[in-house]
Amino acid sequence: MKEVLERIDASRGQTLDELLAWLRIPSVSADPDRAGDVDRAARWLADRLSRAGFTTEVAPTGGHPAVVAEWRGAPGAPTVLVYGHYDVQPADPADGWTGAPFEPEIRQGAIVARGATDDKGQVSCHVAGARAVLEARGALPVNLVFLVEGEEESGSDHLEPFVTANRHRLACDAVVVSDSGQFAAGVPAITYGLRGLVYLEVTVQGPSRDLHSGSFGGAVVNPANALAGMLAALHDPAGKVAVPGFYDDVRPLEAWERAQFAALPFDEAALRADLGVGALGGEAGYTTLERLWARPTLDVNGLWGGYTGAGAKTVIPAEASAKLSCRLVPDQDPDQVAGAVEARLRDACPAGCAVDVRRLHGARPVLVPADAPAVRAARTAVAKGFGTDPVLIREGGSIPVVEAFQRLLGAPVVLVGFGRPDDRAHGPDERFHLDDLWAGVRTSAHLWEALAEADPAGSAIY
Repeated sequence: MKEVLERIDASRGQTLDELLAWLRIPSVSADPDRAGDVDRAARWLADRLSRAGFTTEVAPTGGHPAVVAEWRGAPGAPTVLVYGHYDVQPADPADGWTGAPFEPEIRQGAIVARGATDDKGQVSCHVAGARAVLEARGALPVNLVFLVEGEEESGSDHLEPFVTANRHRLACDAVVVSDSGQFAAGVPAITYGLRGLVYLEVTVQGPSRDLHSGSFGGAVVNPANALAGMLAALHDPAGKVAVPGFYDDVRPLEAWERAQFAALPFDEAALRADLGVGALGGEAGYTTLERLWARPTLDVNGLWGGYTGAGAKTVIPAEASAKLSCRLVPDQDPDQVAGAVEARLRDACPAGCAVDVRRLHGARPVLVPADAPAVRAARTAVAKGFGTDPVLIREGGSIPVVEAFQRLLGAPVVLVGFGRPDDRAHGPDERFHLDDLWAGVRTSAHLWEALAEADPAGSAIY
């Protein structure tokens, strides 16, 4: 790898200039006025990959296009699919930015711009890593396919149908996703588990119109009162979810996982201070990291009904509503959990009111075997790229496409993230540290070698 690493160092100026140019394109997928910019960002990436030696296509999806780039010059070697996204979150100077979000700056050793870490910076690590190997050696040790979408920040509505329609083209032995991060600065990580999601909207309907609380109070059931009681019935006094069947399929943590989590450099006091709370809470019998990563939850995300303006208005509201989310863990099923929560709400709804429950969306939890050959290969690559062994972690959030890749392509998904927890993804002054950029490029270059060596016979590397 000596020649490859030398090529990476010699190309730093080019890599950085290209990333800064890409970051200047405001590819906000949720903003219809930015559709032209989203398309421009896709074509910019396709051109960059083409110049690196890939056969590229800006492929229609029914929404924003996907960039598909292929290098298939290693017959008999494994095929690796790299997933990322080129679209970004909206950004507004009024949200707290100290500079122009789409005019990237280098400040205190970090690139500051929208999309710097989520996800253009991390995609760029893999593009630069593959390019360095091709320039130094003339070939990659694996067949490499990039799939970079333009709708991740607005729901990825068209990605699963696109993958389904292109299953043969995207068939692979492993999927690499770099849309996660390190555990902490200087503590790189491999993420082997993601929680799933159920999202519901609940509306309790009472009288046909808002009523005067003096004229009707005590004679009708107040939907807001009813909803408050129904939501309270979802947990027991100790905070455990009180929905029958909710925990039936929860896979317990293994002993090695609890030991691994306990050994991580996690500062609970610092978290409390950062959040501005006097104490943390959650399910009894589990540590904070265990609750965040490997235990299911049920939370109220929004609650409204009746008069909420200034001053007083004495009404009994005609209806009241709430938004709820459940974070799921292996082996929970989103449909089963949604049905159980809906049944509990209906049982708790008092006579005189009607309840409507809408299922908005969901995602299945993901768990990749931590000792899978692809994961071991990624650990080797990260250790070489960052100069220190990575830790194994789970993530409390959901990345629906990861489960879709496993289900549709039958391949393990390895989450190798290069950003830091404080990189402010989705927030003002998003950033990506240059040290992490270069470590990510090195990791990427080592990764192709490690994945090829994990499977010398050319069989599946699951």
